[in-house]
Amino acid sequence: MRQRRVALVSPYAFSVYGGVQEQVLAMSRVLSARGHEVLVVAPDEADHHDYDTPAMVRRFGRRASVPANGSRAPLTLSLAASRRARDVLIRFSPDVVHYHEPFAPVLAWSSLVRHAFPSVATFHRSGGGPALALTGPLLRYLARGLDRSVAVSDAAATTAERAYGVDVDVLYNGFETERFVDQPRTHEDETLVLYLGRLEQRKGVSYLIQAVREHNARDEDPWTLVIAGEGPERARLEALAAHDERVRFVGAVSDADKRSWLRRSDVLVAPSVRGESFGLTLLEGMASETRVVASDIEGYREAAGGHATLAKPADSFDLAAAISRALSVGDTAATTAARQYAEEWSMRSLVERYEEIYERAHEHFFAKD
Repeated sequence: MRQRRVALVSPYAFSVYGGVQEQVLAMSRVLSARGHEVLVVAPDEADHHDYDTPAMVRRFGRRASVPANGSRAPLTLSLAASRRARDVLIRFSPDVVHYHEPFAPVLAWSSLVRHAFPSVATFHRSGGGPALALTGPLLRYLARGLDRSVAVSDAAATTAERAYGVDVDVLYNGFETERFVDQPRTHEDETLVLYLGRLEQRKGVSYLIQAVREHNARDEDPWTLVIAGEGPERARLEALAAHDERVRFVGAVSDADKRSWLRRSDVLVAPSVRGESFGLTLLEGMASETRVVASDIEGYREAAGGHATLAKPADSFDLAAAISRALSVGDTAATTAARQYAEEWSMRSLVERYEEIYERAHEHFFAKD
């Protein structure tokens, strides 16, 4: 693909940690490194943080926290912000606009209706719900502003096809695998069990706390649980931990700190009970040469590819047993095989695929003239 002007639109604010936001920032870095001129558009005009990307970043609207798919999404509900974002895109005059989760309210809506440039959508969400059923006609109308569509998993593809009536390619997620081994691998004197992510009920962190405390109560080789993340469940989870010195809440962490924790920890645990379209966190653990334990749910099972230890969801006893099995493996050929498997999700390879899709979107858009 020749060098182009690419606009990436995130409906979610970068000021709150999330997988979609990480995808957008990682894509902006790789696209820029490949010679493209990149604009990133996102909500939260009050956010003045400098993010790790050479791309130009513009933010619009007041950030709101809206219930979505068992989580809370950091969106803007300002239609004026949506129009301002559209106007900035017009001034940038991109060769392609790449919308991530395009129908999430409301940042992309004005641009989708205008459809002034070739457009590509990436759908991350899986699962239905009343909101999708009630807004179906509106979303199908907005879908007319898309030239090509992609989903990050088979489950997300099924949701997009049924809810929005679009045809999608499945490309899964990607990440910059090389960044996860740019720090030395270290081992602490204690056994570190790591959780990374939002503190929400569907993430199942309560079962992980119970699993660690139950293990420590009966075993002479205790584990220390590090919980890296923020969210509405933090107070309840801290109460559940009951000031246990072996359960540490470190809050939201930067991307660099996240990678540091992964290289220090003995095992990464993803205990979600539902609502995961694709478990990119699992692959990040594998890329860091860290053993991985995950709930046996559809999105995680698909991502694990046989390289993670799976546990029954919402079952602290089985989760503790899975952690014990993973720790017993040690740093062996299995760790190397898991890292090689994670390399299949290289962001560079993913961006190369998207470049092909950008070209097809460009051809489709101008064929209508």
